[in-house]
Amino acid sequence: MAELVLGPLLRYVDETRATIFVETDAFTAVTVRIGEHDWTAPTFAAHGHHYAIVLVDGLQPASVQEYSVDLDDRRVWPEADSSFPPSRIATLDPDKDASFLFGSCRTSVSHDKQGNDLHGVDALRAYAYEMARNPDHWPDFVLFLGDQLYADETSAAMRDFIERRRGLDEPPGEEVKDFVEYAELYRLAWTDPANRWLLSTLSSAMIFDDHDVRDDWNTSASWHEAMNATPWWHDRIVGALGSYWIYQHAGNVDHDTLAQDQIWKIIAAHQDSTELDLTTLIDRFAEQVDSDPTTYRFSFVRELGGTRLVVIDSRAARDLRPAHRAMLDADELAWVDEQLQGDTEHLFIGTSLPFLLPTGIHDLESLNETMAQSGKRITGALGEKIRQAVDLEHWAAFEKSFRDVSRMVFEVARGERGRAPATITFLSGDVHNSYVNEVTATPMPVESRIVQAVCSPIRNPLPRHVRMLQGTLSGWMGAPMRSLVNRMPKVKKPEFDWATTHGPWFDNNLARVEVLGSRLLLTWARGDVEGDNYDDPKLVRVETVLID
Repeated sequence: MAELVLGPLLRYVDETRATIFVETDAFTAVTVRIGEHDWTAPTFAAHGHHYAIVLVDGLQPASVQEYSVDLDDRRVWPEADSSFPPSRIATLDPDKDASFLFGSCRTSVSHDKQGNDLHGVDALRAYAYEMARNPDHWPDFVLFLGDQLYADETSAAMRDFIERRRGLDEPPGEEVKDFVEYAELYRLAWTDPANRWLLSTLSSAMIFDDHDVRDDWNTSASWHEAMNATPWWHDRIVGALGSYWIYQHAGNVDHDTLAQDQIWKIIAAHQDSTELDLTTLIDRFAEQVDSDPTTYRFSFVRELGGTRLVVIDSRAARDLRPAHRAMLDADELAWVDEQLQGDTEHLFIGTSLPFLLPTGIHDLESLNETMAQSGKRITGALGEKIRQAVDLEHWAAFEKSFRDVSRMVFEVARGERGRAPATITFLSGDVHNSYVNEVTATPMPVESRIVQAVCSPIRNPLPRHVRMLQGTLSGWMGAPMRSLVNRMPKVKKPEFDWATTHGPWFDNNLARVEVLGSRLLLTWARGDVEGDNYDDPKLVRVETVLID
């Protein structure tokens, strides 16, 4: 008799369709029921784990309907003893302004005093309790912008699993080794009762960042070469990308796009009464994507009525060849070029790494890229060492890609790609602090407000002394660094200016975007636990920013 291991997770949702993901402990048929209607899919297997992706269709736009999940006609969700409301699917209303959450960087540790003392209150969990208390005014979905997992900085529970499975002395030690260990990492991340309920009832979209694989993933060609020479790296990257397709990517895309997917075609075509085993296929897929990123696209788009969200893969799609170094390879850049269009009220660009850093840090990364790519043995080696040591690998450190995407954005903002949106907003995470930057001066007039909004971390705060240092650097470095790079002709300078209008702040938080006609309301909120009431965290506003 099969049981649920993970889920259900409500993933892609539009006006009439939804995607629901589950993991079970055995081969079974998974049925999603809404009233008298049901949709069934058999599980498929990978590395001894069992999964189902159920595609629900024919729903009414702007409807809210409770659903249940059966395994072989036995009800397993909602759980009978749950204190949370029934899970539901809320289809999009084409006439309603979009509203969604976003954030990044979340560790999966206990939610008691010990866990909160080390990692702070989980903002995602606080949102779950807030939604359960107030069933009205829910957001449409949540966008996770990377570091959903920490494969290289594991929790005590994950280390216990590794110790039981292979021992901590075997490389890579306390880090995740392969697909099976990734599966456990996902289970630990998504099975707390409150977060599990939220993920079952609020649609989610996700993109990876470095810690989902390893710190500094694809920072440079030399980093990539060094990791490929490490005996355990092959199993790690294959497990990371294979599990990512199953647990995260397949639920990001609409049903039509999924129908064209090379892996999904095999799943959908399987008619045998035995379970389809994808182990070999998913491993070969991961190997291929790692060796040639142009063979697959993890970036995706979500249409939200009069709003468009373009989510960019800024990790796996890089071109690391020194002479061609780019955040996005030529194929990925061409795709982004196609997606960044006007004729939408608001254009959002999701990228795990902030596009607009504080100006001083941007110039520092540009200077470092110039050193590392100089072609001079000593200067280049020093630049590479500094780059990896302090994570100087954001868009600013890929100057050509920064310039290319900037050009596209300004063309949209000038109305050269259709009617200019009211706002063009980059949504990002990664940096473990939150802030808002806005473009203040451009070479040619623009019609759109161009904004960078960052929300990080959901749950993984920086040590206090690092917060103080980062906050200080973000503030005073701007003028001195710009003065320095202006005296260095080889360092490329942006052709436009921007400034930090709000922040930084360092709380564990989750941000909400609310479209209000031509305006945006951005709200960051953290969780707060009163006394020892750990199972009733309250949501507390950290900052509100109106873009009007």
